[in-house]
Amino acid sequence: MADHNSPPITQTSSWSTWRWGVLLSAVVLSLLVVHFDTFDAVPYPSDELTKNKPEFVLPRSNPRVLHGSESIGDGQLLGPEDMVCDPKSGVIYTSCVDGWIKRLTVNRSSVEDWVNTGGRPLGLALASSGQLYVADAYKGILKITEEGEIEVLTDEAEGVKFKTTDGVAVAKTGVLYFTDASWKYDLHNFILDILEGRPYGRFMSYDPSTKETKVIARDIYYANGVEMSPNQDFVIFCETVMLRCKRYYIQGEKAGSIDVFIDRLPGMPDNIRYDGEGHYWIAIPTELTFEWDCARKYPYIRKFLAFLDKYFRRPSMERNAGAVVVDLDGKPIARYYDPELTFVTTAIKIREHLYLGSLIKSSIICLNLTRYPATAPSSTK
Repeated sequence: MADHNSPPITQTSSWSTWRWGVLLSAVVLSLLVVHFDTFDAVPYPSDELTKNKPEFVLPRSNPRVLHGSESIGDGQLLGPEDMVCDPKSGVIYTSCVDGWIKRLTVNRSSVEDWVNTGGRPLGLALASSGQLYVADAYKGILKITEEGEIEVLTDEAEGVKFKTTDGVAVAKTGVLYFTDASWKYDLHNFILDILEGRPYGRFMSYDPSTKETKVIARDIYYANGVEMSPNQDFVIFCETVMLRCKRYYIQGEKAGSIDVFIDRLPGMPDNIRYDGEGHYWIAIPTELTFEWDCARKYPYIRKFLAFLDKYFRRPSMERNAGAVVVDLDGKPIARYYDPELTFVTTAIKIREHLYLGSLIKSSIICLNLTRYPATAPSSTK
């Protein structure tokens, strides 16, 4: 029996067609708006993307870092991007988004507001003399004395100002090695550098004795963390977008040359730290998710994401942040991560604890590695 209350088929069909027409028009209009936006995303080198596709399997992992971990300095450490520990005093220095270099003891008894750079401190390096070197995203490379006096050492190279001074390491000779992640985009717009797809990063050195700033390598896809080798024969620096770390030789037969220390990382590397025990700890802000993999391959997706980032809000594409541990030759040893972690920017091991810093958290994550170690896949629960 017919339902006299139902609309005629022709009316329903017309309504459905109208709705689809509106939806299609909205999609077309949106694509046109994005298409004519001035942001110009370009393809990444196809051979680089293929070569750096993650394929290796880590021997051990802890995929639930937040289980059993504790937070240090809740609400007092805003965006603790990097950390460095003074082995003599047990004091940890960390760089915060509000401009403060803060200090805390290994036993976590207190947090001290030490020095404010007036900018956004990122990478930290502690000299044996007690001086702290800071890569401040907006100020350049800074030297801070034990008394808290700040001196700007360098903020440009070859006539080009630094836009995102990022990582720094100090050699025993006193020479500083550091990165400018991008000479085009500042830290606030770092995502646009990654989405554009052009290599604006530089790896440089600064010699305090001559006050010379030298560009060692350019055309780097977001140059990031820096660390000295224990024998002081090379320096490692991270190339975030290409999922790898490179190595610049200071001494020996290869002095002056650069090669790849480790590639095919499971995610984008940020800072790298040596633990004094034969291992480097590489912070991974996000693994190479399906979304990021697609974005790296297709410029239009990156252009669309840049449009959203500039005018609305970019969807979250980050997951499974943490750290990868490698040996002195760059061989993977273990991975520590968690599905709920994003934007982990530094990882340092002090005694039996792992400390994780972040761009977005207001505390430091601390995990007891003896109680919660990385294990082989067969025994991972």
